[in-house]
Amino acid sequence: MNHSSANPEASPKRRTELLALASLALFLVYSAYLFYLQVVKGNEYRNKATTIARQSRIIPAQRGEIYDRDYQLPLVLNTDSFAVDLVPAGLPAARRDEVFERLAQTLGIPLEELRRRVPPAYYHLYQPIEIAGAVGYGTVAKIAERLDEFPGVSWHAKPVRNYLETGSLSQVIGYVGDITKDELKLLYNQGYQSGDVIGKAGIEKQYDLVLRGKDGREYRVVDVRGKSVDSGPSTVVPPTMGSNVVLTIDSRLQRIAEKALGQRMGSVVVLKPATGEVLALVSYPWYNPNLFTGLGAGNAYARLLADPNTPLINRTIQSSYPPASTFKTVLTAGILEEDAFPPDKKVLCQGAVTYGDRVFNCHIKRPGHGWLDLEGALAQSCDIYFWQVGRDNLGVERIVTYAKEFGFGKLTGIDLPGEIEGFVPTPQWKERRFHEKWLGGDTMNLAIGQGYTLVTPLQVADMMAMIVNDGVVYRPHVLKELRDPASGAVIRRVEPETILRSRISRETFAELRRDLRSVVTSGTVRFPMSTKAVEVAGKTGTAEVGLKDRWHSWFASYGPASGPVEDMIVVVVMVEASNAWEWWAPYASNIIYQAAFANQSYDEAVDSLGLRYLVPRQERQE
Repeated sequence: MNHSSANPEASPKRRTELLALASLALFLVYSAYLFYLQVVKGNEYRNKATTIARQSRIIPAQRGEIYDRDYQLPLVLNTDSFAVDLVPAGLPAARRDEVFERLAQTLGIPLEELRRRVPPAYYHLYQPIEIAGAVGYGTVAKIAERLDEFPGVSWHAKPVRNYLETGSLSQVIGYVGDITKDELKLLYNQGYQSGDVIGKAGIEKQYDLVLRGKDGREYRVVDVRGKSVDSGPSTVVPPTMGSNVVLTIDSRLQRIAEKALGQRMGSVVVLKPATGEVLALVSYPWYNPNLFTGLGAGNAYARLLADPNTPLINRTIQSSYPPASTFKTVLTAGILEEDAFPPDKKVLCQGAVTYGDRVFNCHIKRPGHGWLDLEGALAQSCDIYFWQVGRDNLGVERIVTYAKEFGFGKLTGIDLPGEIEGFVPTPQWKERRFHEKWLGGDTMNLAIGQGYTLVTPLQVADMMAMIVNDGVVYRPHVLKELRDPASGAVIRRVEPETILRSRISRETFAELRRDLRSVVTSGTVRFPMSTKAVEVAGKTGTAEVGLKDRWHSWFASYGPASGPVEDMIVVVVMVEASNAWEWWAPYASNIIYQAAFANQSYDEAVDSLGLRYLVPRQERQE
């Protein structure tokens, strides 16, 4: 007989006890789990719940303003404007097509663009989507007057850039635009996000981080679809405006240089050699950066990009050219420093020289200059002298060394995006590139700044800066200082930074300065450089580009020719061969020096110099 048969009441009792024990265990397990969720993991889940429930809207910060060097003349300000938003879920499905068409017509944007910004996948969302920025008050007023026709549509303030200087400063200042997907990939870790407005070129791009400020935020509680679920006040973190940027640009000099160049493809650099400050930077043609503000920005950019005259290019730093006879300045320095050829020994120029199977003609004076020493050869820009001495006495290796000594083939490091290096050829490069040996004719071309050599106008300005600074070049810069937008207090001031320190002796630079002065007093520019307001020294250049009747026109100079370097400015004018030939670079420089040192306007300088007959009607006073 088994135990169960012996005690029939034991089985039900035991089952009751087991059930009670299981219930207790289950209660303890649930209690422990609730304790774990509410106490141990409570903060974590509360934070997650808050994150899910809280939605934020960006309050755009105003960008810092941009001023000229005196902090008196604003170049770029902010203008009150609006952005139009659409809440997709607030738009009745039956009226969606109707509202889309009416909204596209009111805002002046293509219907396809509107549908692209609000795709069907967004139709269930209550989160606002920005569909148009830089919308004027009049457009917003039209929407507000007929708000019942625009369900789900709202707007918010969004300041836009107002570029007051729309001439030659456009390539310096640049412009802004909406961040692209590719830009966002690169800049996401720096705090940028979709919908941001960022600098696209010039100062706007270079100093975007300090100009953009810090966006504010408005927080509200929403449900899973983004619909507001509480009626209490939202939490607002106000935006912080970006720092004001003060440029080294002298607005008066910029306008004078702009008018002196006129409507000629080319550029002007005015540099303060004692500090590296850029006082004027002109590149023609230019563009109006206000075209990039508003709904037609994309079309405006496409038109400018397709323009064969490339107005988006800053020719002072983004275009390179043969330096032509301005390069003879480098040869003169090398000849003097290396004692490669006695400076007082003369070479006979008969207008042409034969080398190999080719005849090289002196470009400046086909009949020949006669007997010339180094000073006379530089003043008269005699090709024969520099061909012979460069090839036979200085040599290609030393010419290349001195070219690099002056900074050619290297970035200047100016605080503007897109600068190019230019190029200084070497025998090794030619063999790698063309599988050909370097010949004496290549050295002759190099000696007069032709052939493969390419420089930017800013590099030529630095060459002149090195000469007046006895071998020192300061980094060229267009930022003078940053200021607090509220108080105007200086936050940061740019100090001179040495980027080149030459091994060339002071005696060589002193002799070179005397020779460059002779170019103006008795050389190639003694007639065009007629100003009496200041003594000028410099070097002309006429670069061959394969055209029979047109050449690039250079004049690289500085003034005053003597005295404290703190009083000097360097002026480099480069006029491209795409213009009708008129050898304009020295005339433009003449006007700039006259206006700068006689404290005259452009028109006053032109009249003082008696150059009114040379100035086309469209370049006269507006």
